Amino acid sequence: MDITFTNKPVPYGPLHLSTLAFIAILAASVFPLLRRAKEKTLCRMIAVMGLLMIVTEIWKQWFVSVYVYPGITSFWFFPWQLCSMSMYLSAALPFLKGRVREAALVFLASFSLLASVFALLFPGDMMRLQILLFMHSFAYHALMILEAMCASMILSRHDRPPFRPALVLYLCCAVIAEVINIASHYAAGKDGIEANMFNITPYYPSTQPVFHDIAVKIGIIPEIILYLTLIALGSYWIFKAESRAAGRAVRDARARG
Repeated sequence: MDITFTNKPVPYGPLHLSTLAFIAILAASVFPLLRRAKEKTLCRMIAVMGLLMIVTEIWKQWFVSVYVYPGITSFWFFPWQLCSMSMYLSAALPFLKGRVREAALVFLASFSLLASVFALLFPGDMMRLQILLFMHSFAYHALMILEAMCASMILSRHDRPPFRPALVLYLCCAVIAEVINIASHYAAGKDGIEANMFNITPYYPSTQPVFHDIAVKIGIIPEIILYLTLIALGSYWIFKAESRAAGRAVRDARARG
Protein backbone atom coordinates (compact mmCIF):
# COMPACT_ATOMS: atom_id res chain seq x y z
CA MET A 1 0.00 0.00 0.00
CA ASP A 2 2.98 2.30 0.52
CA ILE A 3 3.27 3.20 -3.17
CA THR A 4 5.42 6.27 -3.70
CA PHE A 5 6.19 8.75 -6.45
CA THR A 6 9.56 8.47 -8.12
CA ASN A 7 10.11 12.12 -7.24
CA LYS A 8 8.28 14.04 -4.54
CA PRO A 9 5.58 16.31 -6.03
CA VAL A 10 6.33 20.02 -5.84
CA PRO A 11 3.93 22.97 -5.54
CA TYR A 12 2.93 24.34 -8.94
CA GLY A 13 4.54 21.41 -10.71
CA PRO A 14 2.67 19.50 -13.45
CA LEU A 15 0.95 17.13 -11.01
CA HIS A 16 -0.21 19.90 -8.68
CA LEU A 17 -1.49 22.12 -11.50
CA SER A 18 -3.27 19.28 -13.29
CA THR A 19 -4.93 18.26 -10.00
CA LEU A 20 -6.10 21.83 -9.43
CA ALA A 21 -7.48 21.97 -12.97
CA PHE A 22 -9.39 18.73 -12.44
CA ILE A 23 -10.93 20.01 -9.18
CA ALA A 24 -11.90 23.32 -10.82
CA ILE A 25 -13.56 21.54 -13.73
CA LEU A 26 -15.36 19.20 -11.34
CA ALA A 27 -16.71 22.09 -9.28
CA ALA A 28 -17.83 23.99 -12.38
CA SER A 29 -19.54 20.89 -13.76
CA VAL A 30 -21.37 20.10 -10.54
CA PHE A 31 -22.52 23.67 -9.84
CA PRO A 32 -25.52 23.66 -12.25
CA LEU A 33 -26.71 20.34 -10.80
CA LEU A 34 -26.53 21.67 -7.25
CA ARG A 35 -28.58 24.73 -8.18
CA ARG A 36 -31.44 22.47 -9.26
CA ALA A 37 -31.18 20.05 -6.32
CA LYS A 38 -33.72 20.12 -3.51
CA GLU A 39 -32.64 21.25 -0.06
CA LYS A 40 -33.07 17.77 1.41
CA THR A 41 -30.85 16.36 -1.32
CA LEU A 42 -28.18 18.97 -0.63
CA CYS A 43 -28.25 18.19 3.09
CA ARG A 44 -27.92 14.48 2.42
CA MET A 45 -25.02 15.11 0.06
CA ILE A 46 -23.23 17.14 2.73
CA ALA A 47 -23.81 14.42 5.32
CA VAL A 48 -22.63 11.63 3.01
CA MET A 49 -19.48 13.57 2.12
CA GLY A 50 -18.86 14.15 5.82
CA LEU A 51 -19.16 10.45 6.59
CA LEU A 52 -16.84 9.66 3.68
CA MET A 53 -14.33 12.11 5.14
CA ILE A 54 -14.49 10.39 8.52
CA VAL A 55 -13.97 6.94 7.00
CA THR A 56 -10.98 8.11 4.96
CA GLU A 57 -9.62 10.01 7.97
CA ILE A 58 -9.61 6.79 9.98
CA TRP A 59 -7.72 5.16 7.12
CA LYS A 60 -5.28 8.08 7.01
CA GLN A 61 -4.52 7.82 10.73
CA TRP A 62 -3.72 4.13 10.28
CA PHE A 63 -1.66 4.77 7.14
CA VAL A 64 0.39 7.53 8.77
CA SER A 65 1.12 5.46 11.86
CA VAL A 66 2.30 2.51 9.75
CA TYR A 67 4.02 4.11 6.74
CA VAL A 68 4.86 7.73 7.55
CA TYR A 69 5.77 7.86 11.25
CA PRO A 70 6.18 4.21 12.33
CA GLY A 71 7.28 3.87 15.91
CA ILE A 72 7.19 7.64 16.45
CA THR A 73 4.91 9.55 18.79
CA SER A 74 3.44 12.02 16.34
CA PHE A 75 0.56 14.46 16.69
CA TRP A 76 1.24 16.10 13.32
CA PHE A 77 -1.80 14.55 11.65
CA PHE A 78 -4.14 14.95 14.62
CA PRO A 79 -7.59 15.60 13.09
CA TRP A 80 -8.28 19.08 14.41
CA GLN A 81 -7.08 21.41 11.67
CA LEU A 82 -9.37 24.12 10.34
CA CYS A 83 -10.04 21.81 7.39
CA SER A 84 -11.03 19.04 9.81
CA MET A 85 -14.03 21.04 10.98
CA SER A 86 -15.79 20.39 7.66
CA MET A 87 -15.65 16.67 8.34
CA TYR A 88 -17.32 16.95 11.74
CA LEU A 89 -19.90 19.59 10.84
CA SER A 90 -20.93 17.85 7.62
CA ALA A 91 -21.43 14.48 9.26
CA ALA A 92 -23.37 16.07 12.13
CA LEU A 93 -25.56 18.30 9.94
CA PRO A 94 -28.64 15.99 9.86
CA PHE A 95 -28.73 16.11 13.67
CA LEU A 96 -28.36 19.88 14.02
CA LYS A 97 -31.35 22.17 14.38
CA GLY A 98 -32.13 25.88 14.42
CA ARG A 99 -29.31 28.35 14.99
CA VAL A 100 -26.70 25.64 15.47
CA ARG A 101 -27.53 24.23 12.05
CA GLU A 102 -27.40 27.70 10.52
CA ALA A 103 -24.01 28.35 12.13
CA ALA A 104 -22.70 25.06 10.73
CA LEU A 105 -23.93 25.91 7.22
CA VAL A 106 -22.40 29.39 7.36
CA PHE A 107 -19.14 27.89 8.60
CA LEU A 108 -19.10 25.38 5.73
CA ALA A 109 -19.94 28.05 3.15
CA SER A 110 -17.31 30.53 4.36
CA PHE A 111 -14.55 29.29 6.67
CA SER A 112 -14.36 25.85 5.05
CA LEU A 113 -14.37 27.29 1.55
CA LEU A 114 -11.56 29.70 2.39
CA ALA A 115 -9.53 26.95 4.10
CA SER A 116 -9.93 24.49 1.22
CA VAL A 117 -9.02 26.98 -1.51
CA PHE A 118 -5.92 28.19 0.31
CA ALA A 119 -4.86 24.63 1.12
CA LEU A 120 -5.11 23.69 -2.55
CA LEU A 121 -3.27 26.78 -3.74
CA PHE A 122 -0.55 26.53 -1.10
CA PRO A 123 -0.37 22.76 -0.52
CA GLY A 124 2.82 22.63 1.55
CA ASP A 125 2.55 19.45 3.62
CA MET A 126 0.02 17.94 1.20
CA MET A 127 2.81 17.31 -1.31
CA ARG A 128 3.69 13.93 0.14
CA LEU A 129 5.81 11.24 -1.46
CA GLN A 130 3.18 8.57 -0.69
CA ILE A 131 0.73 8.46 -3.62
CA LEU A 132 -2.30 7.41 -1.56
CA LEU A 133 -1.69 10.13 1.02
CA PHE A 134 -1.31 12.70 -1.75
CA MET A 135 -4.57 11.57 -3.36
CA HIS A 136 -6.39 11.62 -0.03
CA SER A 137 -5.30 15.18 0.74
CA PHE A 138 -6.49 16.63 -2.55
CA ALA A 139 -9.69 14.56 -2.67
CA TYR A 140 -10.52 15.66 0.88
CA HIS A 141 -10.19 19.35 0.00
CA ALA A 142 -12.18 18.85 -3.19
CA LEU A 143 -14.99 17.45 -1.03
CA MET A 144 -14.72 20.52 1.18
CA ILE A 145 -15.37 22.74 -1.84
CA LEU A 146 -18.40 20.65 -2.84
CA GLU A 147 -19.74 20.82 0.71
CA ALA A 148 -19.27 24.59 0.75
CA MET A 149 -21.16 24.87 -2.53
CA CYS A 150 -24.04 22.77 -1.16
CA ALA A 151 -24.16 24.81 2.05
CA SER A 152 -24.18 28.06 0.11
CA MET A 153 -27.03 26.79 -2.06
CA ILE A 154 -29.08 25.92 1.02
CA LEU A 155 -28.46 29.31 2.62
CA SER A 156 -29.38 31.13 -0.59
CA ARG A 157 -32.93 29.78 -0.35
CA HIS A 158 -33.60 31.30 3.07
CA ASP A 159 -33.13 34.58 4.86
CA ARG A 160 -29.38 34.78 5.34
CA PRO A 161 -28.48 33.91 8.96
CA PRO A 162 -25.96 36.07 10.85
CA PHE A 163 -22.23 35.47 10.56
CA ARG A 164 -21.49 35.87 14.27
CA PRO A 165 -22.44 32.31 15.43
CA ALA A 166 -20.09 30.82 12.83
CA LEU A 167 -17.37 33.21 14.00
CA VAL A 168 -17.89 32.09 17.61
CA LEU A 169 -17.69 28.46 16.47
CA TYR A 170 -14.43 29.23 14.66
CA LEU A 171 -12.88 30.91 17.69
CA CYS A 172 -13.92 28.05 19.99
CA CYS A 173 -12.34 25.55 17.60
CA ALA A 174 -9.17 27.67 17.49
CA VAL A 175 -8.94 27.69 21.29
CA ILE A 176 -9.28 23.89 21.35
CA ALA A 177 -6.61 23.69 18.64
CA GLU A 178 -4.19 25.72 20.76
CA VAL A 179 -4.87 23.52 23.77
CA ILE A 180 -4.01 20.49 21.62
CA ASN A 181 -0.83 22.21 20.43
CA ILE A 182 0.31 22.95 23.96
CA ALA A 183 -0.59 19.49 25.29
CA SER A 184 1.13 17.72 22.39
CA HIS A 185 4.28 19.80 22.92
CA TYR A 186 4.76 18.00 26.22
CA ALA A 187 3.19 14.66 25.27
CA ALA A 188 5.32 14.18 22.15
CA GLY A 189 8.53 14.09 24.14
CA LYS A 190 12.00 14.84 22.90
CA ASP A 191 11.86 12.46 19.92
CA GLY A 192 8.18 12.91 19.01
CA ILE A 193 6.41 15.32 16.69
CA GLU A 194 4.09 17.88 18.24
CA ALA A 195 0.88 19.19 16.71
CA ASN A 196 0.40 22.45 14.87
CA MET A 197 -3.39 22.59 14.72
CA PHE A 198 -4.83 25.61 12.89
CA ASN A 199 -1.17 26.52 12.22
CA ILE A 200 -1.06 28.50 15.47
CA THR A 201 1.44 26.65 17.63
CA PRO A 202 3.05 29.08 20.12
CA TYR A 203 6.37 27.23 20.08
CA TYR A 204 7.80 28.15 16.67
CA PRO A 205 7.04 30.55 13.79
CA SER A 206 4.22 29.66 11.42
CA THR A 207 4.94 27.21 8.63
CA GLN A 208 2.56 29.11 6.34
CA PRO A 209 3.95 31.24 3.47
CA VAL A 210 4.32 34.93 4.36
CA PHE A 211 3.11 34.36 7.93
CA HIS A 212 6.41 32.69 8.83
CA ASP A 213 8.28 35.89 7.98
CA ILE A 214 5.68 37.95 9.83
CA ALA A 215 6.12 35.79 12.94
CA VAL A 216 9.89 36.23 12.77
CA LYS A 217 9.51 40.02 12.57
CA ILE A 218 6.70 40.76 15.03
CA GLY A 219 6.69 37.67 17.25
CA ILE A 220 4.75 34.40 17.27
CA ILE A 221 1.77 35.46 19.42
CA PRO A 222 1.05 38.70 17.49
CA GLU A 223 1.33 36.73 14.24
CA ILE A 224 -1.16 34.13 15.53
CA ILE A 225 -3.66 36.87 16.40
CA LEU A 226 -3.16 38.45 12.96
CA TYR A 227 -3.49 35.07 11.24
CA LEU A 228 -6.74 34.18 13.01
CA THR A 229 -8.12 37.66 12.36
CA LEU A 230 -7.36 37.54 8.65
CA ILE A 231 -9.02 34.13 8.32
CA ALA A 232 -12.13 35.53 10.03
CA LEU A 233 -12.13 38.62 7.80
CA GLY A 234 -11.62 36.55 4.66
CA SER A 235 -14.44 34.21 5.63
CA TYR A 236 -16.70 37.17 6.37
CA TRP A 237 -15.94 38.60 2.93
CA ILE A 238 -16.92 35.27 1.35
CA PHE A 239 -20.11 35.25 3.43
CA LYS A 240 -21.03 38.75 2.26
CA ALA A 241 -20.19 37.96 -1.36
CA GLU A 242 -22.39 34.85 -1.27
CA SER A 243 -25.18 36.88 0.35
CA ARG A 244 -25.04 39.51 -2.39
CA ALA A 245 -25.01 36.83 -5.09
CA ALA A 246 -28.02 35.13 -3.52
CA GLY A 247 -29.85 38.45 -3.31
CA ARG A 248 -29.22 39.17 -6.99
CA ALA A 249 -30.47 35.71 -7.93
CA VAL A 250 -33.71 36.27 -6.00
CA ARG A 251 -34.25 39.66 -7.63
CA ASP A 252 -33.58 38.24 -11.09
CA ALA A 253 -36.03 35.40 -10.46
CA ARG A 254 -38.72 37.84 -9.36
CA ALA A 255 -38.07 40.04 -12.40
CA ARG A 256 -38.47 37.06 -14.73
CA GLY A 257 -41.63 36.02 -12.92
